[in-house]
Amino acid sequence: MRKEMKNRRDFLKKSLIAAAGITIIPRHVLGGPGYLAPSDQLTKAIIGVGGMGRGHIGYEGTRVVAMCDVDKKHLADAAKLVKHDVKTFTDFRDVLQLPEVDIVHIATPPHWHGIMSVMAAEAGKDVWCEKPMTRTIGEGKRVVEAINATGRMFRLNTWFRFKDNFYGLNTPVKPIKKAVESGVLGWPLKVTISGVTGFNWKFYWVGKTNLPPQPVPEELDYDMWLGPAPYKPYSRHRVHQTFRGYWDYDGGGLGDMGQHYIDPVQYFLGKDNTSPVKVEVDAPQQHYDAIGTWRKITFTYDDGCQIILDGENKDQNAPYIEGPNGKIYKGFKSDIPDLKRLIDTLPDPDPEITTFTESVKTRKKFALNEENGHRSATIVNMGIIALRLGRTLEYDPVKQEFINDDEANRLINQPMRGEWSI
Repeated sequence: MRKEMKNRRDFLKKSLIAAAGITIIPRHVLGGPGYLAPSDQLTKAIIGVGGMGRGHIGYEGTRVVAMCDVDKKHLADAAKLVKHDVKTFTDFRDVLQLPEVDIVHIATPPHWHGIMSVMAAEAGKDVWCEKPMTRTIGEGKRVVEAINATGRMFRLNTWFRFKDNFYGLNTPVKPIKKAVESGVLGWPLKVTISGVTGFNWKFYWVGKTNLPPQPVPEELDYDMWLGPAPYKPYSRHRVHQTFRGYWDYDGGGLGDMGQHYIDPVQYFLGKDNTSPVKVEVDAPQQHYDAIGTWRKITFTYDDGCQIILDGENKDQNAPYIEGPNGKIYKGFKSDIPDLKRLIDTLPDPDPEITTFTESVKTRKKFALNEENGHRSATIVNMGIIALRLGRTLEYDPVKQEFINDDEANRLINQPMRGEWSI
């Protein structure tokens, strides 16, 4: 009864605010108590401090004021890394109620990303989310809606489209984008992502099909760790560092590295506002729970451009990009004479905001935000759905659904357990 009364009060409060046309503006935008000048630090809460969250405690222009984890040991170990006082929680909903928090960094397993991003935005927080952005296409659509409706800023934490060498390709993405936009390679283009071109699909992220039930460690709230995921008996291999091997929480090596590898391709192909129209898979039959490996996944756009994920490194002479008029190999080597000299004469891509604190303070979108991030996450999730079903799928990038395939479409919006919904 008490919970029902609270839900009713919350509903009435939101309804009155909406009816009055009131907009909730974060404290760093307004003057007065709690106002942050542009030179001041923003405050950050981290949800999930067992791995990536712990690795990003320090971030330019931010100060961690709260941490949350369902594993009390993770929480205690992470708190020791901060030299100032920090609040600690085991339920992320308590974090979202803190008025002093500007940014929520979501570093949980991916099955929590969508729910937490939506709830954080609705609580008036800006969102920094680890990859993959969401575990399903439907969750990604909901995050885009929530960010747009609330006016929050969103950052997806993969950065190769705008800085650093692009893994083993041994070149930044910028000269590749300039080469593509110059038209010197021709069109359509084929991009191959494999060990030959500099990328590792991490096939050690596979699940086990014979997990023995084990006692839940005293420090772990396993029911909360599962959250929206279907209930499965606890086994140590199912959680923490090895969770990526199970469909309920992630997508194996494709889920782990796919958005890192594919997002820059969307960017330099100019596909940030669309998706492929077909995905083809060559893989062993997948287990219903434990993720296996795959040989090849091919995504095709409506203009004939392709992204090929070569899991076997079968083509030992593969260029990274191939067009009708030329090729670019690992290390930005090319069969086009003087390509590097040509690239140097071309203008750089349009500047974008690549520091999230600047995005938060100026209220201008980050370079990799909820919209283009959702599109690159969609490619990953298209591949995962095709792998699970073991067949070629056709996709409508406008409606964002599969064509004439009810079983595939049921995997776009998957049911959630218990009280959880998005």
